[in-house]
Amino acid sequence: MRRALRLLTAWVAAGLLLAAAPARAEIWGYVDRKGVTHFADHQVDRRYELFYRGAKAQAVSPTGQAPSAVNAPPGVGARFDVSTDFKAVRHLIREAANAHGLEFELLQAVIATESGFNTRAVSPKGAIGLMQLMPDTAQRFGVRSKANQTLEERLTDPRTNVQAGARYLAWLLKYFNGELELAIAAYNAGEGAVLRAGRKVPNYPETRDYVRKVTQLHQNLLPPRAVSEGRTTVSPAAMQPRRGSLPVASL
Repeated sequence: MRRALRLLTAWVAAGLLLAAAPARAEIWGYVDRKGVTHFADHQVDRRYELFYRGAKAQAVSPTGQAPSAVNAPPGVGARFDVSTDFKAVRHLIREAANAHGLEFELLQAVIATESGFNTRAVSPKGAIGLMQLMPDTAQRFGVRSKANQTLEERLTDPRTNVQAGARYLAWLLKYFNGELELAIAAYNAGEGAVLRAGRKVPNYPETRDYVRKVTQLHQNLLPPRAVSEGRTTVSPAAMQPRRGSLPVASL
């Protein structure tokens, strides 16, 4: 499932990188008169001030080696808390992370990159909601239409969207045996694209950029101790041998 990059006003986790040239992830933002925080990956206009300058990002290696999180600034998560959109769905992210054995910080990083915590986000290709799910993917992972709601309408419900997206991400982590970058790449481009690339990050500029953004933001959100200990992104209890079957529970 390939997606176009999100609108510039969406929460973007890291700066764009060209080839292997190093760059820094930056987040610019401002608070409007209604108290809503707006974010971008560059200074869109004079209202935007530098909100966060990340650690140096490194290009994703052909072997899928994760970018370094060395020198990541402390307190990134606390800075993100100024977003009213994030605070409104934080409990849903934690609920879904616990339900599906995922790290809260990983799920937070994916949603930040996908939609900027905008529950009403819809991509030009039809991906919906916080986790930018395509309807067919959501259906694979348990979302069903109801008598008074279409599948698309159900995906605008934050809890339904995050639960389905978390279920998909957890399944991808199991399918790719816990290899985080492959799971992230598959969330963006589809598991078929990763398999066709020889179980490597596909050589799509959008996907490689997406993996860099999510990976760096995830590492920067983790507590320093968790980074130093190499904490896993999925709980051992949730990890099982790779399976080809899909979940059958409905949301």
